[in-house]
Amino acid sequence: MPERRRFDIALVGATGFAGGLTAEYLARHAPDGTRWALAGRNPDMLAAVRERLAALDPACAGLDLLHADAEDPESLRAVAESARVVATTAGPYLRFGEPLVAACAHAGTDYADLTGEPEFVDRMYVRHHAEAVATGARIVHACGFDSVPHDLGALFTVQQLPEDVPLVVRGFVRAGGRPSAGTFHSAVNAFGRLRQAGSAHLERRRIEPRSERRVSSVKDAARYERSLGAWALPLPTLDPQVVKRSAAALERYGPDFAYGHYAAVERLPVALGAVGAVGAVFALSQLSPARSWLLGRMQSGDGPSPERRERSWFNVRFTGEGGGRRVVTEVAGGDPGYDETAKMLAEAALCLAFDELPPSAGQVTTAVAMGDALIARLRRRGITFELLESS
Repeated sequence: MPERRRFDIALVGATGFAGGLTAEYLARHAPDGTRWALAGRNPDMLAAVRERLAALDPACAGLDLLHADAEDPESLRAVAESARVVATTAGPYLRFGEPLVAACAHAGTDYADLTGEPEFVDRMYVRHHAEAVATGARIVHACGFDSVPHDLGALFTVQQLPEDVPLVVRGFVRAGGRPSAGTFHSAVNAFGRLRQAGSAHLERRRIEPRSERRVSSVKDAARYERSLGAWALPLPTLDPQVVKRSAAALERYGPDFAYGHYAAVERLPVALGAVGAVGAVFALSQLSPARSWLLGRMQSGDGPSPERRERSWFNVRFTGEGGGRRVVTEVAGGDPGYDETAKMLAEAALCLAFDELPPSAGQVTTAVAMGDALIARLRRRGITFELLESS
């Protein structure tokens, strides 16, 4: 942990929709005495956020406002050097994120974000992992719905199974709610950059140490999963990559670990429609004018009303097998795209700042950096981790 600094946590991107929700969560739930600050490009907008937070907690009227601009590396260096942990909602990260990662890696400052962009994660590993290891910084990407429920849910499932045996885990995602604008923008941009993403992944594989244990993907095709009463559609998101990186780093996942990641859709017409919609977005993302049109459909900084978020939900059902045992577990919560994502990021930042954690440095996953400590935090705040069946 860095030497004592002016702030425990600096929140970058607080003027956006997800950033504002994260700031509100910290205003309500950060422990007394937490030294935190708001950071962003526009001082007037930051002041407006601070005023809104002061209505929730008068102590927030004294929050410091820090200048942080992706085009001003010196401002990011100052933010990173002033805080023990920097949490950021300022995406798309492939466009805006690297200067802040670089500043935190150089300053030995822990970092957490909400990215779901595989190319960004791979490029940050190639460019900044080694320096973060040297300085002791923990660079933790994907601290929202991508990929906390899946990463920590897989860890929780593995913990219910025997040790030192081959394990197979599958995660099935259900959600009711609108995806965030940031998630949509990240997906569209990723679809339009498959060649660049593939190149970044190969570059990472060339320099990343290989695990002595075997870690692989389950290669199931789309199928009807009777145990769920739903169609299981493979999800090619960042989440399974994160789970497998946790498995490669942690011996508890056993000598041979395989993971599969799926969307669970109850009705076949809906499943077919979802596949068609993703295919259409993918096709449009290949053309620059069409991609710009898609990005304009959801504006960053906008989001659904509290009433709509209140009706949103998610659950991720896991099946795990190994050593003659089979378990079914579930991680569940409320609005995945906004409220719960803000909760996950804020609790990750608090966990990095205050909890006793296993030693780690460099680019690490939530399971590696925080594991059981973050599970415990999220459980206390209403996200459930349950063992449903064991045989």
